[in-house]
Amino acid sequence: MKAILDTKNCPGSRMWTTTIARCTLPTMLKRSSVLACHALRAGGRPGWAAAISSSPSLQLTWRQLRGHGTQAPSPLPSNALGDSPGVRQVRALEQERLLEVEWEGSGQSLYPYTWLRDNCQCPLCTLQSAQARSLLLSQLDIHTGVDRVQVTDNNKVSIVWPDQHTSEFDPEWLRKRCFSPAARQALQEELFLNERTYWDSELRIPTANFEEVLHDDKAALAWLLALRRVGIVYLKGAPVEQGQVARLSQRIGYLRLTFYGHTWQVQDKSQANNVAYTSGKLSLHTDYPALHYPPGVQFLHCLSQAGEGGESEAVDGFHMADQLRREDPEAFRTLTSLRVDFTDTGSDYCDFMVQSKNHIIDVDSDGRVVRINYNNATRDSVLDLPLHQVQAFYSSLKAYVQLMMRPENMLTYKMEPGDLVTFDNWRLLHGRKSFQSHPDRMRHLEGAYLDWDEVMSRLRILFKSVHGES
Repeated sequence: MKAILDTKNCPGSRMWTTTIARCTLPTMLKRSSVLACHALRAGGRPGWAAAISSSPSLQLTWRQLRGHGTQAPSPLPSNALGDSPGVRQVRALEQERLLEVEWEGSGQSLYPYTWLRDNCQCPLCTLQSAQARSLLLSQLDIHTGVDRVQVTDNNKVSIVWPDQHTSEFDPEWLRKRCFSPAARQALQEELFLNERTYWDSELRIPTANFEEVLHDDKAALAWLLALRRVGIVYLKGAPVEQGQVARLSQRIGYLRLTFYGHTWQVQDKSQANNVAYTSGKLSLHTDYPALHYPPGVQFLHCLSQAGEGGESEAVDGFHMADQLRREDPEAFRTLTSLRVDFTDTGSDYCDFMVQSKNHIIDVDSDGRVVRINYNNATRDSVLDLPLHQVQAFYSSLKAYVQLMMRPENMLTYKMEPGDLVTFDNWRLLHGRKSFQSHPDRMRHLEGAYLDWDEVMSRLRILFKSVHGES
């Protein structure tokens, strides 16, 4: 089985799409612990090249996008998390309080005594049915030594502690948790898939069949991998009736309830309680920065499209943030350091009056962009900044928005009935062109939210279902 590239122009759009028809997900690349999928040939990194199909069209797509850049870790040494060899020998380094494990073939790993005792896998220290730690921290001697260490006949690492408690560790379990920088980086990528593929107006949106995603684990896994890596995936062929976003959410877990309900109807409404519920232009934004923890993923299902206007717009907020970092470092520093007030007041699922303070651009401790919080409609008139920082804030925000508005950065497409777009609300800024409502062509989208925690949980479960424990 392999992915099929659909080289038809998306109706009403100048973009191209990549179709995830039947997706074969190769085994996890152990040297880099990166999950890869043929369906993501619309975007990737050189480390995925070995997984690309021999299809000429897929090769062409790789060449087209490889220059777009990624937010990705550096290549890992070949022994970072390769095949798990057996243990040749172990020895205790008493002065350093480290266990040295020498692997068959080559290489060695060091493990702190305290960490090993804390993570004993025996039934007394770990609840096996939940894979949860039973050993209390109050019971842990953080200055423990070891009595003796050895390699058992079945090639496990055995440690006898001073109180004569014994711990045994499987070689593969230990090697995966090696403390070397390369191995730690590889494992974090395996767990969280932090690598991203950047894109611009020429993106070929990964596209899948709605029913296949609902009923086929490989298709569902391909969808979620693309959603994580690229940030947007199109699903075609959903029934043109309400309730499909809820059906899709059940493939993952459950919907995120907000003040607008479990699902919500994007229509031109009188006395609208949200600017989205009008026929006017929507500027590029992320949803719900008025919450301190905005929804991570958004679904929008087209039930009816306006006869004139209503095209969707999107930009890669992470890409734009990194571009701002290069072009205007001071503006990037301002938007990652100053906290801005957002507000939303009204009544829908229930009455609400929410208030938050968020950075426009959130970065982690390594400086990696992890979330964009920007909605000009709900940015509060309250601006809790010293006077001397006000102009710098406006100049920085304007610079970021102007980057997004560049034609080469903005993706434009028009949804048709039965189309369902899924996207990363922490990363994509999306908008809409104004439209004309007619009695026989009333634009109607149904939307819903999920959180990234549950999406990533389902992705890991699907990977295990498709590929087993390897």
